[in-house]
Amino acid sequence: MNGTIARLTLSNLMRGWRGPLLALLPLSFLFLAAVSRYMIGVNDQAINGLLDGLNLVTIVPLMALIIGTGALATEIDDGSIIYMLTKPINRHTIIATKLGVAVAVGVGLTGIPTLVAGVLLTGTLGDAAMAYTMAAVVSTILYSALFIMLSAVSRHAVVIGLVYVLLWEGLFIGLVGGARVLSIQHWAASMTSQVFGDVMEADVNGILATVLAVTMFVAMTWFAGSRLRSLSLAKEA
Repeated sequence: MNGTIARLTLSNLMRGWRGPLLALLPLSFLFLAAVSRYMIGVNDQAINGLLDGLNLVTIVPLMALIIGTGALATEIDDGSIIYMLTKPINRHTIIATKLGVAVAVGVGLTGIPTLVAGVLLTGTLGDAAMAYTMAAVVSTILYSALFIMLSAVSRHAVVIGLVYVLLWEGLFIGLVGGARVLSIQHWAASMTSQVFGDVMEADVNGILATVLAVTMFVAMTWFAGSRLRSLSLAKEA
């Protein structure tokens, strides 16, 4: 980890429209959870609909997309990344630092609201609230690695990320059950089920999901660092 890069990355994430949007999404989610609890009380359908259908399927990946691409893609687009690449800093260290910041910010803005919403909706700090929080945290970590890798690979990382979230995770996975073994969302649910049992529906073997998640996280992080090294060599040429 590099402290200077971490501070610059955090500052970049909070700049412009990202800061207000990153605050608006979890606050809106918490507002809906509070309204649901007030209007209909503890209701299993509301719990699943908000914590899973809205939060894990939509809010968490969108938050990770905003944060992950903001940590790297914006610096590549405006050319400011070149100043960083001229320094004698290992490219994998740059990626690891940016990923660390993205994960820290993402977990804070997805995990904490999920836990609070879970307590609001269930009325207790029980397995359901903890399970959905763990799923949100695991998803955020994996999505962040994916979107940072996409930022290092393409200038269209946001578009590609939206296609992945909306079409692959949101549509295709629901139509083709066998494809769930390649879904971050389902990896997180299956890993969570290993800890909290049947609180969440798991469509992928928990051990397989864990192996795939860890392998892909390491591979995406390493590949992003390698692509950043290639970018620096191309600019120097």
